[in-house]
Amino acid sequence: MKRGIILFFSFLFSCLLNAQLSIQQDTIRYVMANLNLREAPNTTSAIITQIPKGTQVTIDEDCECKWIPVNYNGYIGYVSTKYLSKEKIECTTTYNNSTSIKYYTNSKGERVQSPTYYNSAPPGATALCRDGTYSFSKSRRGTCSHHGGVAKWLK
Repeated sequence: MKRGIILFFSFLFSCLLNAQLSIQQDTIRYVMANLNLREAPNTTSAIITQIPKGTQVTIDEDCECKWIPVNYNGYIGYVSTKYLSKEKIECTTTYNNSTSIKYYTNSKGERVQSPTYYNSAPPGATALCRDGTYSFSKSRRGTCSHHGGVAKWLK
């Protein structure tokens, strides 16, 4: 009798654990391209921040909808489901090698690269701005001020 009860509860625990793992797998997605997190489920709403390609996000449910709510780094907003994948995305690091990189002189007289778009964080970047550019500011004051503010500090 005791052995039967132990086997029953072992089986029940195993089923619950498998169901939980199945649920967790279904709600994990990977961002297939740098993806805008928006305030509302449409392309005209304000961009809250940008989620980098390859980032793992958790969704509440698997649906056939066009937009889905996502919580990313404390920001809650909507992303287009056409840029989400169940498969992990491999990321390659590329840097902006164009001649369009601009510089400014900060309050200390130092020459600093202006915020610039890159596919991933380049060497020397100190913050990811909300518009998807990377800042190279040497101070936290005013960083990304004309780029929607700081989405994430890198250093």
